[in-house]
Amino acid sequence: MGGYEAMFADRGAAYDAAMQACPEARRQEFLQLLHRADPQPGHTVADVPAGGGYLNRYLPDECQWLGYEPCESFHASGDTEPTSELLPLPWAPNSVDVAVSLAGVHHMADKRPFFQAVREVVKPGGRFVLSDVTEGSRVARFLDGFVGSHNSTGHDGIYLGRHTLAELDACGWSVASCEQVDFHWVFPDAETMVAFCQRLFDLRSPFDVTRAAIEEQLGIDRLALDQVGMRWSLMTIVANRPWV
Repeated sequence: MGGYEAMFADRGAAYDAAMQACPEARRQEFLQLLHRADPQPGHTVADVPAGGGYLNRYLPDECQWLGYEPCESFHASGDTEPTSELLPLPWAPNSVDVAVSLAGVHHMADKRPFFQAVREVVKPGGRFVLSDVTEGSRVARFLDGFVGSHNSTGHDGIYLGRHTLAELDACGWSVASCEQVDFHWVFPDAETMVAFCQRLFDLRSPFDVTRAAIEEQLGIDRLALDQVGMRWSLMTIVANRPWV
């Protein structure tokens, strides 16, 4: 069992509970990914690892969502049954127009087998959009520091960086863009924000300790009279599968 599967074999249920309680909290995160994926009517979009299928709600109606999540703890709503292993992927070669992967690969020590597997299922001329935490970022320090010290499994991420571009290139991808994208997780109030993070990250820390860590290490903005935004940021890479 790999790093991702081991991490969420049990924790997936708490993660999913947070997402079900606040299904729109990470809307900006999903939309920045899909903006760069740019799925067109009739496209098949492979989402892996898919968690509880959260991305599907933001896809255009004319697209076919293909979700795969290996961990049963998410109560996965993908199109295939969980197998406890992320690889091999369950789709036929050259069958997917666009593949996306959001916030999952930082649990993989060696991402190259995953990049190669995605390339096999994406059609020539198709696209792969990878969005995850950047090494050395405030988000990485929050996850490996505060979250790792206060949850049930610890946290030691293997994050994206310039080396990721070289890995994608070595796996047959042509990198089209690489951006650091800043956005917010949005909540009606700070109490809901903290409760969401307590569940999502399976935190055992007191409520006020979690809130202070978010404020000091990530930052909170008042977005509107009835909204607060927790700052978050990911590296988002767009790569194309060459025709040849």
